[in-house]
Amino acid sequence: MKILVALVILIAAMIIGIPVPLAFLLSATQLCVVNGTNTQMLLSYGYKSVNSVLLLTIPLFVLAGSLINNGGLGEKLCGAVERTRLGKVKGGLGIVSVVACAVFGAVSGSSSATLSCVGSIMTPKMKEAGYSDGLVGSLLASSGVLGILIPPSMIMILYAWASNASVLGCFLATILPGILLVILLSLVNCYLYKRNQKDGTMTLTDAILESAKLKERAKQQNKEKETSAVPALIMPLIILGSIYGGFLTATEAAALSVFYAIPVGIFYYKRINWSTYKKAMIDAGKTAGVIMTMLFCVQILSRLYITENLPNTILSVLTAISSNKVVILLMLNLFMVVMGMLMDDTSCTILLTPILLPVATSLGLSPFHFAAILGVNIGMGNITPPTAPLLYLSGRITGAQVKDMLKPTLLMICFAWLPTLILTTYCPIFSEILPRLLGYL
Repeated sequence: MKILVALVILIAAMIIGIPVPLAFLLSATQLCVVNGTNTQMLLSYGYKSVNSVLLLTIPLFVLAGSLINNGGLGEKLCGAVERTRLGKVKGGLGIVSVVACAVFGAVSGSSSATLSCVGSIMTPKMKEAGYSDGLVGSLLASSGVLGILIPPSMIMILYAWASNASVLGCFLATILPGILLVILLSLVNCYLYKRNQKDGTMTLTDAILESAKLKERAKQQNKEKETSAVPALIMPLIILGSIYGGFLTATEAAALSVFYAIPVGIFYYKRINWSTYKKAMIDAGKTAGVIMTMLFCVQILSRLYITENLPNTILSVLTAISSNKVVILLMLNLFMVVMGMLMDDTSCTILLTPILLPVATSLGLSPFHFAAILGVNIGMGNITPPTAPLLYLSGRITGAQVKDMLKPTLLMICFAWLPTLILTTYCPIFSEILPRLLGYL
C-alpha cells in the first residue's frame, strides 16, 4: 500500500506541475517517513551513483549539440540532406526533415536538441512548400524523437549506466528500430502531404511569386555550396566510427565531438564567436545541471522502490492478470507509454530501468532487447496526447496549434510508431541481431 501511495504522489505531483526532481524527492520523502529510513545513507548512495565517468558523456554531448546549433553545423547538415534526391520528390522536404533529425540525433544524442535545431531550420522551408502547420509540427515532433534512438543516444547511455549493460550494445540495439521509424515516418509524411495539397490552377500572380521564390532559393543554394557541408557530415562519422571501431569510449567520443565542433564552427563556418560560445556553454551547463540533479533524485527514489521489492510486486500483479507472455509484454508497454507521456525521456529512463529491467529479464528478455523496447515506448509516449511533452515543444518551435497537430500525430503513431513497437517487442532478433553480430550477446 505504501508503494502505491508513493507512486500516486509521484504521478499527481508531476500532473499538477511540480518540477520532476522535486516530485521524485516528494515521493521518496513519503517512503522515508513511513519506513523511518536513514536519509544520510540515501544521500551518500545518490552521490556515489552519479559520481561516474560514464555520466560525463551527458554534459559533453549536450555541449556538442549546443555548439552545433550555434556554429552552423546543423544548418549545413540539413542543407546537405536537402540537396540530395530526397529534396526533389513530392513531399521531399518532409523526408529531408526526418533524415536530418536522424543525422543530427546521431551527433547530439538528444531529442529536444534535435527538434530545436532541425525544427528551427526546416519549419520556414516546409511552410513555404505548402505543408500545413499541423503536419509540420507533428512530423518534426515524431522525427525529433529519433535523437533518442539513433546512436549515440543520451537515454541509452543512462540506460547502460543504470543497468550495468554495455553502452555500445545498447546503441546497436536501437539502430534498426530507428531506421524503420525513418522509413515509416517518411511514407506517412508523403501520404499526408499529397492528401493535403490543394487542387486548382495557378494564377498569373501566383506563378510570378513562385518563380521569384525559385530564383531566390537557387541563389541561396549556390551560396550554401560555397561553404561545403563535408565537415558537418564528417562529424557523426568520426564520432560513431571511433566508438564502434573501439578507438574511443563513449565519453571520449563525446569530448571529441566538442573539440571538433569548436574549430569547425570558428574557422570554417565562422559562426562561433565569443558570444555564441558563451551562450552554448551556459545552455549546456543549465541542461547538464538539471539532468544531474534529476539523476541524483531518481537514484534515491529508485533505491527505495527496489528496497520495497517493487519489481517483484509488479511481476506478481502482471502474472496474476495473465500468465501469457504476450499479454504481460503488452501491459508493460502500456505502462511505459503512459510514463513517457508524463515525464521527459531522461527521468523516465532512469526511473523505469531499475524497476522494470528485473521484470523483463524474468520474462526471458535480454537487457539489449529491453533497451530497444524502452526507447521506442518512451519516444512514442513523448508525442502521445494528452500530455505529449515533445509535441508541445514542437508546437512552440513551429508555431503550430496542438489541435492542428493531433490528427497527423495520431496517424504517425498508428502507422509508424505502433508497427515499430510491435516488431521491436515481439521479434527479439530485430533489436538483438547487431549486438549479437558484434559479440555483445
